[in-house]
Amino acid sequence: MRTATASASTLAHSHGVRVHAAVNTMPRNNEAAQLPEYLRSLDAAGVDALILADLGVFTMAGKFAPNCERHVSTQQSIGNYACAQAWYDLGAQRVVLARELSLAEIREIREKTPPQLEIETFCHGAMCVSYSGRCLLSNYMTGRDSNRGACAQPCRYQYALMEEKRPGEYFPVFEDEKGTYIMNSRDMCMIDHLDDILDAGIDCLKIEGRAKSAYYAAIVTGAYRHVLDDVASGRTPDPVWRDEVEHVSHRHYSTGFYYGQPGQYTESSRYLREWQICAVVESCDEAGNAILSLRNKFRTGDVTELVGPDFRPMPWTVGAMEDLDGVPLLEPRTPQMRFRAKLPCRVPAYSFVRHAVELSAT
Repeated sequence: MRTATASASTLAHSHGVRVHAAVNTMPRNNEAAQLPEYLRSLDAAGVDALILADLGVFTMAGKFAPNCERHVSTQQSIGNYACAQAWYDLGAQRVVLARELSLAEIREIREKTPPQLEIETFCHGAMCVSYSGRCLLSNYMTGRDSNRGACAQPCRYQYALMEEKRPGEYFPVFEDEKGTYIMNSRDMCMIDHLDDILDAGIDCLKIEGRAKSAYYAAIVTGAYRHVLDDVASGRTPDPVWRDEVEHVSHRHYSTGFYYGQPGQYTESSRYLREWQICAVVESCDEAGNAILSLRNKFRTGDVTELVGPDFRPMPWTVGAMEDLDGVPLLEPRTPQMRFRAKLPCRVPAYSFVRHAVELSAT
């Protein structure tokens, strides 16, 4: 644990990236006894900040991880300036506000708290049906504790209605015969409103990523980074980055509570999946000769896109491919298979190859 965390911290810092460790569990007595050693290990590993929810853990972090900033998790449901001030007085450097606040309320919190207290809010991703994540549905349905980092998101399961005297005969509440998502909300997306975010005095944005892929995290984070930099510099954002958040699996987007109480959207709450990752670039030379690792099936002649951190999405019609022994491939088939291909130009390692797919909404 210590070695892995220290290695991850060193790698992140070498790229100018901070490391925040989520310790926002609600520990029981036996777990609380183990926390001092764990917190010391995070401190020694060079972690920059700890995300904390339990007041006892927050206090221990100040003692056993003195070099780490203390950030208060959204699970504390901070919804007013008095609460934010209280956490600041206890030593918090940042508070993650409750997801149920409007921009007007956030702006007032900013105005009535010390400027040294950083404010963080969610800007994108799934929105919990409970108040800022305080939910026991996952515990009840699956035995996985949502307040201890293990939420199974049962609010996003498909449900159907069954009449007591007709067991086994299921009736959809709405949507279609597959059932309905009667408890879950749309996904939040604030990429079109980052000027309002900045105007409200928000210091940091959080992208929800529970059970999401590396592809999802990379695409969404990259899109927000580009648009945020453009807005902060007074430039008109390039529409290509707004389009990127449509290239990941998501439900229909909304702006959450930022502009007041949201309406009820019942016409659809199913996932939209239109793009799929095909391969990951492991290495690539100046001429575009690359070694890739397979993720999903694709073949010679397919029209795909290359996406990565340092360039706009780039179209690529797949040409000749071969395995590492030089045997030609029409279609790599083995999961995680490594193979060679000629790309249009040099791209960084860990860039993705993706293509459009037709998948039924589920």
